[in-house]
Amino acid sequence: MVRYQSTRGKYSHITAAEAIKMGIAPDGGLFVPDVIPGLSPDDLKKMENLTYQERACLILGLYLEDFSAEEIKSCVSSAYNETSFDDERIVPLVKIADDLFIQELWHGPTCAFKDMALQILPHLLTCSAQKTGENKTILILVATSGDTGKAALEGFKDVPGTQIVVFYPADGVSEVQKQQMITQEGKNIFVAAVEGNFDDAQTGVKNIFANEQFIQILNQQGIKMSSANSINWGRLLPQIVYYVSSYVDLRSEERIREGQAINIVVPTGNFGNILAAYYASRMGVPINKLICASNTNNVLTEFIRTGSYDRKRKFERTISPSMDILISSNLERLLYELTDHDAAAVSRWMEELSLSGSYQVNDAVAEQLTDLFWADFANDQQTMAAIKEVWQQHNYLLDTHTAVAWCVYKNYRQETDDSTPTLIASTASPYKFAGSVAESLLDAQTLADKTEFEILSHLARYTGQPIPAAIQGLEKKPILHKTITTQAEMGNTVLTLLGNRRG
Repeated sequence: MVRYQSTRGKYSHITAAEAIKMGIAPDGGLFVPDVIPGLSPDDLKKMENLTYQERACLILGLYLEDFSAEEIKSCVSSAYNETSFDDERIVPLVKIADDLFIQELWHGPTCAFKDMALQILPHLLTCSAQKTGENKTILILVATSGDTGKAALEGFKDVPGTQIVVFYPADGVSEVQKQQMITQEGKNIFVAAVEGNFDDAQTGVKNIFANEQFIQILNQQGIKMSSANSINWGRLLPQIVYYVSSYVDLRSEERIREGQAINIVVPTGNFGNILAAYYASRMGVPINKLICASNTNNVLTEFIRTGSYDRKRKFERTISPSMDILISSNLERLLYELTDHDAAAVSRWMEELSLSGSYQVNDAVAEQLTDLFWADFANDQQTMAAIKEVWQQHNYLLDTHTAVAWCVYKNYRQETDDSTPTLIASTASPYKFAGSVAESLLDAQTLADKTEFEILSHLARYTGQPIPAAIQGLEKKPILHKTITTQAEMGNTVLTLLGNRRG
């Protein structure tokens, strides 16, 4: 049976249900499987005639061996259905050019790739709680750079036995992202803005998880904490599914030869999305190169190229705000895998990052990084130019994050001349970042003095691309969440919000 262990080494032989319920290990590490299940070429071949839901059941079952087939099927069917997703394929592929495909991960209820995991996580979590005999209310704490927050709120809305508190950077999300969160309905929903950036919010949440006194206070109130961020294995696991499934789609549509490797380009800040692609490759999906695309917060670019991680740099606010991150939590899982589960080395590097803001991996790990990954970044001007170029040349509308991936892929092709068939992960609907997308395509006079929501209509008229239902009329919804806090006060804010609701 696949068991789970902490990347910091103090917890092992944990069941999948326990790992998902806890979210983060008590020693501060992240749970990973002790072995990575394999998929043979025959296994991949057999999946060609399966639906996305059937593929998900098969792959999840390899990792969730303490779950019954019926439990997994229930979780999958509750998440990936025609009510939640506007495309029956769940993750459609769009051919842009010869051997270049866009993987659209944003057809869920909040128009972002986070739906792929956060539509199923509440079901995995409540099932895990039942399986482990948990009788406390599960409190989900989330730090978001924009998309995770709304997706988590939508996924956990009114789920019995759960409460959810989402923290977002006060000035670090788009207007659409902000409006999606502060208008969210639900009896178990709480949202608070944090003064600072995403890293401040993420650090605050991690500090709460490590605060024994806070844990005791919640325990006395019959509450147990967990996480919906990608530090939770239950968030990362469903992301592996869509990389396996998209590879199978390319093969079944005869876009690639049997056994042919592909490249995957992922715009990422917290490293979870590209890490899922890495796990898919470890399972047996033929992947030639994982291409990591960053914006000007390019700490990952430097790390992959040099093996040096240094967050001591200016934090940049960009038009791709979901990637405005300098502390990439999921990198810890990759380090654990590349060191052959050397928890001591990982713990040392994480302690150096916490104390000094940087660390340097050894030569063996640095060599593996450059073998597996290729990395580059794009600034805002390059991102906007890519949106215009792709619209004019291919009649395809990119959001600001996928445009970063496009820029980096172009750089990769120019530098390597590698013509391997390539999948670009598209992480959000362009209408979630309509202001910047429209600015890339329309003249300044047309956009002058327009709100982001007014710009939505202009963009739709110009492109002929419909505004997703989840975003239409968002500005007219009543604001339900007005709390603003600081990183230092986040714990007290949680207690206040929970206390007010109980009162």
